[in-house]
Amino acid sequence: MLIRLIHADECDTLARITVEAYRQLNGQEPLGPYEKELRDVDGRRRDSEVYVALDDVGALVGGVTYVPGPQHAMAEFTDPGGCGIRMLAVDPAFQGHGVGRALVETCITRAREQHRERIILHSAPTMGLAQAMYVRMGFREAPELDEFIHEGPYTDGEPLHLRAFILTC
Repeated sequence: MLIRLIHADECDTLARITVEAYRQLNGQEPLGPYEKELRDVDGRRRDSEVYVALDDVGALVGGVTYVPGPQHAMAEFTDPGGCGIRMLAVDPAFQGHGVGRALVETCITRAREQHRERIILHSAPTMGLAQAMYVRMGFREAPELDEFIHEGPYTDGEPLHLRAFILTC
């Protein structure tokens, strides 16, 4: 597997994979306005760093957005020593084969190269496997950074609780 920065002509492929992976977590239901954000890989690429995973034959099988600091539009944090991980997605056919872990490890390496103090990410309740992976990789829950989304099709009248995780670099 090869992990590298995304090329501009791969944005549509990663957008498709991201929406497919996130819909799988939502019972294949459309994700409302959030789908537009998930599809905007080119916007993420211009603001932050988007890494992709390629399998042994060069097919794109996943991606992640690394947010270098709080000054970036993609930041979900204000911590001046922090960086973030957003929109980790692996093609459902390749899940469980280490792709997600390799993408997160790339972000950890990048954070250390940039001398960031902490990596912050948020995870939805349906992302239990990813949350378990984060904990195995040394992330800890940070409830003081949890977020609650009050609008959107996935709230069902109750706010969506995004659990925060943090890794000290």
